Amino acid sequence: MNRLLLIIGLVLIPLAGTYSHAQDGPVELVTKGCKTEIETNCKNVTPGEGRVLACLYAYGDKLSSGCEYALYEASAQLEHFVQTVNYLANECEEDLKKYCSVIKSGEGRLLDCLEKNKANVSSSCKQAFQNISNQ
Repeated sequence: MNRLLLIIGLVLIPLAGTYSHAQDGPVELVTKGCKTEIETNCKNVTPGEGRVLACLYAYGDKLSSGCEYALYEASAQLEHFVQTVNYLANECEEDLKKYCSVIKSGEGRLLDCLEKNKANVSSSCKQAFQNISNQ
């Protein structure tokens, strides 16, 4: 479980703002599922930069099954998100170079660039967008 917390800590915080889903996202899952642990063991921790997850990591042997499940689900969501981003980046690699090379990566800027140029991107990139929108 401690390894899972570390992986989530490395990935969850930087991506939390860019991940959106119809169901609860990773941050909401952990916040709700680990509410008791956060309020009990991590109440004095200033949120941000992975500090709350680091606190949960420190108390890893005392996590409830509900909290462990929330961490697992958050990890699964993030894994799916990363796979989707990698797929899109691979299928749109040339389009990213052509239309978005001057755009700084992060915070969804490259995705926004691709979407703005959607009419001009390659057929493989258009198909990738269609595939991920059907998920």
